[in-house]
Amino acid sequence: MLKTRIHELRKEKKINQAELAEIVGVRRETIVNLENGKYNPSLKLAMDIAKYFGKTIEDIFTFIDEEEAVDEE
Repeated sequence: MLKTRIHELRKEKKINQAELAEIVGVRRETIVNLENGKYNPSLKLAMDIAKYFGKTIEDIFTFIDEEEAVDEE
C-alpha cells in the first residue's frame, strides 16, 4: 500500500493535479492515482516529483506492507 503527501504538497504550492502532471511529464490521471494510493510510481517519476517539491522521495512516499496495514486496523 502506498501513501503519499502529494495532495498536501500541491496545496502548499497552490498547483492543481494537471499542472503537476505537466511539470513531471505524466497524465493528470497518474497524479490522481498516486494521490489515491492506486499507482506505484517508477523511480524516475518519484524522483521528479521529489525534486519539484524540494523533498526526498521518503518525505513524499511511504510504502506500507499490506500485513502492517491490516494490523493497524
